[in-house]
Amino acid sequence: MPVSVENAVVVITGASSGIGRVAAQEFARRGASVVLAARNKRALKDAARECEKLGGLALVVPTDVTLEEEVEELARQAVDTFGGIDVWVNNAGVGLYARFVDSPADDFRRVLETNLYGCIYGSRAALRQFERQGRGVLVNVSSQVALGGIPYSSAYDISKHGVRGLGDTLRQEYVGTDISISTIFPASTDTPFFQHAANYTGKAIRPLGSVSEARKVAREIVELAEDPQPEVLVGKHGYFMSLAHALTPKQYDKVIRQITERQHFQNQPAAPTEGNLYEPQKPERVSGGWRKGGTLKKISKLALAGMAGSAALSIVRARREQRGARAA
Repeated sequence: MPVSVENAVVVITGASSGIGRVAAQEFARRGASVVLAARNKRALKDAARECEKLGGLALVVPTDVTLEEEVEELARQAVDTFGGIDVWVNNAGVGLYARFVDSPADDFRRVLETNLYGCIYGSRAALRQFERQGRGVLVNVSSQVALGGIPYSSAYDISKHGVRGLGDTLRQEYVGTDISISTIFPASTDTPFFQHAANYTGKAIRPLGSVSEARKVAREIVELAEDPQPEVLVGKHGYFMSLAHALTPKQYDKVIRQITERQHFQNQPAAPTEGNLYEPQKPERVSGGWRKGGTLKKISKLALAGMAGSAALSIVRARREQRGARAA
């Protein structure tokens, strides 16, 4: 069910930085009341002031999305303050880079608790309120790794595949109602995510593939609130990723491993770190500074060309095999 963003009440998790923070700005700019949730209260207050300057009302509710009782309290405060919830955006997320066998068990679990269970808890809280109202829009932020996956980020990839699966089943449960569920799949985005991620690879991390502006992703989230769609991709990388993974899984595995080894790591060492898994890290801002210069754009083009070429080669081979089988 489409929602008029003007005067809407919008709950956003992970609102202290990156996509969540700029999404709050975009909703506020259009006259929405925003309920901002994250662990860093000071950063949330800064984000709230930004939204109020843009003309929206803002409520700060410090929330750890790994704790269901805090997510339920977030929903309660939103309803008590504004009378209901029109849109709920599950955006909170953390990252972990390591070989699967080297990933600390507690850190691995923390990624799933934040990215997947945080989304589950948020979806439950939102949908219960939507059912009471008879309407609402739920937007879950997944990732384009849910279209294929990449090495060295197994916990994150699993969590984002789970978010996609959650969206699928929820849409099916609410068919024929005025409750809409959308899943958005951003490509690598220019936020502090990569600086804040836990990292046990020994090398500094940088974005992989095409790098989107956070504001572009945020505007897509606003559009989903106004005109809900089942799934939306932001960033062209995902179309090639999905196609290559579906048509040429063996080639995809080989190419994505090579691309990740060459392009996802910076040529500088990095000490082991838990990142922001357990505590927020500074700075909490929108941009990670990744769109400066042309290096990442060139990398993206090479990655896309490599996967597209592999897909085309596999299709040609498959057709030859089919012709050979018919001739035999």
